Amino acid sequence: MGFDPIHLTGRASRKAVTTVALALAIGLTSVPLPHLTTPAFAQANRPTSFADLAERVSDAVVNISAAQTVEARQPQATPNLPQGTPFDDLFEEFFRRRQGQGGEDAPSPRQQQQRRSNSLGSGFVIDAAGIVITNNHVIADANDITVIFTDGQRLKAEIVGKDAKIDIAVLRVKPDKPLKAVKFGDSDKARVGDWVMAVGNPFGLGGTVTAGIISARNRNIDSGPYDNYIQTDASINKGNSGGPLFDMNGDVIGVNTAILSPSGGSVGIGFATPSASLMPIIAQLQEFGETRRGWLGVRIQNVDETIAESLGLGRPRGALVAGVDEKGPGRPAGIKVGDVIVKFDGKDVKDSRELPKLVAVAPVGKQVEITVVRGGKEQPLKVTLGRLEDGERQASLDTGKGGGAEPRTAVQKALGLEFGAVTAEMRKRFNIKDGAEGVLVTSVEPNSQAAERRIQPGDRILEINQDAVAKPEDIARKVKELKDAGRKSALLFVASPNDDKRFVPLPLN
Repeated sequence: MGFDPIHLTGRASRKAVTTVALALAIGLTSVPLPHLTTPAFAQANRPTSFADLAERVSDAVVNISAAQTVEARQPQATPNLPQGTPFDDLFEEFFRRRQGQGGEDAPSPRQQQQRRSNSLGSGFVIDAAGIVITNNHVIADANDITVIFTDGQRLKAEIVGKDAKIDIAVLRVKPDKPLKAVKFGDSDKARVGDWVMAVGNPFGLGGTVTAGIISARNRNIDSGPYDNYIQTDASINKGNSGGPLFDMNGDVIGVNTAILSPSGGSVGIGFATPSASLMPIIAQLQEFGETRRGWLGVRIQNVDETIAESLGLGRPRGALVAGVDEKGPGRPAGIKVGDVIVKFDGKDVKDSRELPKLVAVAPVGKQVEITVVRGGKEQPLKVTLGRLEDGERQASLDTGKGGGAEPRTAVQKALGLEFGAVTAEMRKRFNIKDGAEGVLVTSVEPNSQAAERRIQPGDRILEINQDAVAKPEDIARKVKELKDAGRKSALLFVASPNDDKRFVPLPLN
């Protein structure tokens, strides 16, 4: 008599082993053995088949064939060759073939100057009248898009609208009869461990079904400003892009967009843009043919533990304002550099990644209440949102004002840095525009915390712990004040030579 220890894990399993061993030792072979199989809840939640689901939704999933006709390079002229040699005929034939000339099947001069670039992807129908969703990168700059259905029907498609920021495109076809369509579900209700099914066109093979689970949520893969992907181990490969990720109810909770793979094939790490992010943008594209995202007009950075300690936040949270656009809606609302935005329109801002997503889905022109931490205290502000696309068209912030006498050239050392004044010589050396303020970083100690956090000669320190500094002596004075107050770090507001600004925390020891 024996048992298979492979199925025994955890405390209950060790108890089972002890029970069986004791029974064998005392000869009680009739003692009933404990239940050593998979728990009942796992059996109940595991689908026995995906066949019914696949049959229900597959006709709404389509293949996308996108072609782009581009101008080819002009053929090279036949070089001047010596005449009257035995190789005249050979040279003439060689260059005629290379340039595509001659013969009854030769292409026209116009055709010679063009070539076609093709791509294959996936998509799905969300409106029986002919609205199809796919990835923006599937259609890219295509000027000839064909949607291919499971019954072999091929329909030309026009672009309703597209958005590169979340990689989505809306297409329209004109069918003779209503199409099979699927609907979006609520991706916010999806949980890690839930079963999902992907349908698409991997490697151009046509409709293919794969299944797996949700491996993680809110993944950031640095593909854009609004990353919050669903990660899944359902096989996603080249050609699956733009296809749907279904939950077990047959609702689309994501659009398959990217994979992480050294080989280019599925290794069980695929990413889908969640439906909660897609639906507002798709609605805008259908209504306006373009996106209309909310705009706050601030530049932000993340709050780490050092910054949180420097600003008296208690714990890392919110988005630290590192810049305020002169023409943006945040400035008249009273948002200031150094504020930490911890709430937006009634929602907590967990980190700097959260704020752009909240702002983007808010309607343009809406007045929202935000909460900022300023001077260690929470303060409510009201701001009327602008339109992000308008803000992106505006000229970049111009802060190059001021002038006057040259500052003194004293040099101070602190925090692994050497500081000097912003003189005419230094402006020229580091290409700093006239009127730039602050204290110049002239040297950075190798292997220091400042070097690790990418402070470089030519940067300027504008503030320390939100107090402005204008000359090197101000740095030493402020550092001493912070040390005397028992602070562990200093929060520097740093400007690069081209005036990009950011907050950098540095330990005082």
